[in-house]
Amino acid sequence: MKTSNNPPSSTSSEQDALNRRSFLRSAGLGATALGLLPMGCSTGKQPAQSTAGKPPIQGFERTQEAGTAKKWTPVSDRKVRVGIVGYGLCKFGAEFGFQNHPNVEIVAVSDLFPDRCEQLAKACRCTKTYPSLEELVKDDRIEAVFIATDAPSHAKQAILALKHGKHVASAVPAVFGSLEEADQLYEAVKTSGKKYMMFETSCFHEDLYAMRQIYNAGSLGKLVYSEGEYYHYMDDPLPSYKEWRVGLPPQYYPTHSNAYYIGVTGGSFTEVSCLGMPSIVEQLKPANNRYKNPFGSEIAMFRTSEGGSSRMAVSWDTPGDHGERGRIRGQRGSFYGKYEGLEKALPDLVRPALPPGVDAGGHGGSHGRLTDEFITAILQDRQPLVDISMALNMTVSGIVAHQSAMRNGETLKIPQYKILS
Repeated sequence: MKTSNNPPSSTSSEQDALNRRSFLRSAGLGATALGLLPMGCSTGKQPAQSTAGKPPIQGFERTQEAGTAKKWTPVSDRKVRVGIVGYGLCKFGAEFGFQNHPNVEIVAVSDLFPDRCEQLAKACRCTKTYPSLEELVKDDRIEAVFIATDAPSHAKQAILALKHGKHVASAVPAVFGSLEEADQLYEAVKTSGKKYMMFETSCFHEDLYAMRQIYNAGSLGKLVYSEGEYYHYMDDPLPSYKEWRVGLPPQYYPTHSNAYYIGVTGGSFTEVSCLGMPSIVEQLKPANNRYKNPFGSEIAMFRTSEGGSSRMAVSWDTPGDHGERGRIRGQRGSFYGKYEGLEKALPDLVRPALPPGVDAGGHGGSHGRLTDEFITAILQDRQPLVDISMALNMTVSGIVAHQSAMRNGETLKIPQYKILS
């Protein structure tokens, strides 16, 4: 991302309001505390559901947003024809509001399980269904596909959709534990010329959005230090397709935390030393999971592309407060819930307005904004925010971090993915 030396000014009342909200939320007041948002899965607009007598699954609580004078302005009257794949535990296929976006027509949906496919069609107000992605991508009416399936399938399914000439939006992570698949996905996007976007929710959290605006305006300077944390206690694994969540290496799911550097700057991590501690949780003992993973928490220290350092933590086995948060310190200022630094006039920090009928949704009010960004990028023929390079730089760094943890913190180089024009 480029840095400007002439940031536009926001009104003092807008900035004061954001700082007041940020301070209260960063102090941990309430379930929707800024940067401490509970993460996980739930269904639709209802509170998170309990499973088999367990406490409610963390996450997807709706965020009460302060009123804003911003109005959404359409960039086109055209409707992008979308296919949606996946309606498992998290009901992701319908959670991001594609079916409500004024520039979207849902052409067809798919899920491997007929009952879920029927539920997804109903939620998306769509009558056409396919038994698999392999069938759906053959439909020439579909321009773009949203992949909301199990994490191990994301890369292969995205590559297939790209080869069929579809734009692709994918739930996180972009790839799952495979550096080879990362290279294959990058080449597929590059060869296809289609848009690819990973739906990393942290990028539209109120605090991270503000950090990115301030950084782009030059008011942080180069970042000397950054932190990101993702805490989600799982003494028992959440249900998952072919039990892919059982024993999941924490840094295989790194994007919620890594976004607090990469999503702010558009930069990358160049090398990593990561440590883990053997877990006392049964599913996270190497004999009990397919990954031979012994760690429930992995703490990574990264070198950044700016020459700074970054600590990124992912934890499944530490009870206590949960969610995502981040802090950054730069040569001209810092952001710990609010900006403090040398710049007096900050840019507009209020997140983009939502299209009429589209809810902000869960994960800190990010869902609707991610969908609008993807659809708008297609209509404007530009790269979306979390494009293939940002997606892979967020994801692959975690894969290498887990490799480092398995080697007792050995410092390892991280592959770099350049921005596609």
